[in-house]
Parts: sequence; structure tokens; C-alpha cells
Amino acid sequence: MTAPHRAAVLGSPIAHSLSPALHRAGYAALGLAAWRYDRFEVDEAALPGFVEGLDRAEWAGLSLTMPLKRAIIPMLDGITDTARSVDAVNTVVFTADGGRRGDNTDVPGLVNALRERGIERVAEAAVLGAGATASSALAALAVVCAGPVTVYVRSAERAAEMRELGERLGLQLRTAAWEQGAQALAAPLTISTTPAGATDGFADAVPEAPGALFDVLYHPWPTKLVAAVAERGATVLGGLDLLVHQAVLQFEQFTGVPAGPLAAMRAAGEAALAEG
Repeated sequence: MTAPHRAAVLGSPIAHSLSPALHRAGYAALGLAAWRYDRFEVDEAALPGFVEGLDRAEWAGLSLTMPLKRAIIPMLDGITDTARSVDAVNTVVFTADGGRRGDNTDVPGLVNALRERGIERVAEAAVLGAGATASSALAALAVVCAGPVTVYVRSAERAAEMRELGERLGLQLRTAAWEQGAQALAAPLTISTTPAGATDGFADAVPEAPGALFDVLYHPWPTKLVAAVAERGATVLGGLDLLVHQAVLQFEQFTGVPAGPLAAMRAAGEAALAEG
């Protein structure tokens, strides 16, 4: 029997995904010539049929992006504590006994990206936004933040959701109005989880000595806010940092290698972004 050697990223829309470039570069770097990584346009309605139709002798795992990170959960035999903590799965591994295990590599990917830049522990932190990525950010801050976390949100409903998640994660969490978001930049670490352009209005209010900023966008890059923070000499991280670190963790789970080729996968991501 041939060992599984296929993986892919699923989502809708999916044409923009950098995952194929990253994983294929990893295969090339480690000489895994038999491995193949593809992308498939799959929405929530098509997901069950797609998953059931896979040849389990060939497939090792799946990467999932929006809108599938929650839709996949009922189709799995189990999920990790990390995935359960944020109610989102971005990684499915097909196990040797025929099972499907769900995981979330966004959370440890965030932690590893911060650690790579020397950010091991902070006294307090802030989050801009309250969507799915903000949930992963809070789970990561449960690891790296020793004190209070402030989340800047646009609606009372989102604020309530973030407070509930913060309580589950054991965080000292408070919420504040989105209009006060410029205050976040005084924290030792701010994670921005918002769409392009959403934080542009805060760029003119960056303090003289801002903390580190992790903006999960990678296009356009740099964002106006990132440029303003970097101009003050602070540490900035971007969406490519998150994408590469979470992809390396997926790569390791799919292939079974102990350490994915981070540098090769990052270089592939940078090249793909440069090509536009």
C-alpha cells in the first residue's frame, strides 16, 4: 500500500491562497518528491461531499480557510484542545486508523512567530478587532501575556463574545470601544486582526514609544499603521509571519517530519507576494 502523500487547502475564495507555494517549497527543500499539495474552491455546502470523496490511501491531510473552519468540525472524529478553545479547525489530519483529527495551528503559529522575534512574555496586550482571527489571537495571548488584555470592538455583541472567550481562556480581559483603538498601541504588544484599511485612522495617533505590533494582514503590506509603528522603531510582524509558522506546523503533521523547513517556506511566501 502506498503511503499517503497528498494534501490541499480548501476554502472559498481560494485562488489567493499562498499555502500551495509554502507547502510545495517545503517538499522541494526536503526532497519529498512524491508529495503533492493543491488548492480547491470548496464552500460549506460542498464540504461534506468533498471530504467523503477523498481516497484515504492517498490523502494525509487538509488545510482549511474561511468559511470552513467551523463547518468541518461535525465531520471529524475529534479535535485538539487548542481547536476546541477557539471553536475553529484549520488543519485536518487523516490518521492511520482511518480517523479525521482536527487541529488549529493558527494559535501556536502566532506564539511561535512572536517567539522568533524575541517576544516570549508580555505584561499586558491589546487586540484590534473581534472576528475569528481575534479568537486565535486571544488563545495565543493566554500563553504569552501575563496580565490584562484589552480588545477594541465595534459592537456590544462582539464585546460580549470576546469577554466570554477570555473567561474560558483564563484571561484578564476587558473590552473598549473601537474608536479608542489608538490607545492599544501603548501596550507592550498589540495584535491587529482587522481587514485592510480598518486601522488606517490610528496611524496618526501612534505614541512616541509604541509596543510591538502584529498585524495579521500580508496584502497590502505594510499597512499604514504598521509603517507608522515601524517608523518609531518598534517591532512589527505581519500576516506572512503567521502564515508561515502555522503552515510549518501543518507540514509537520501531514508529512511526519520533526521540523519543517521554515526558511524555505518563508522564502517561497515572500517570492509569491513579490510576484503579486
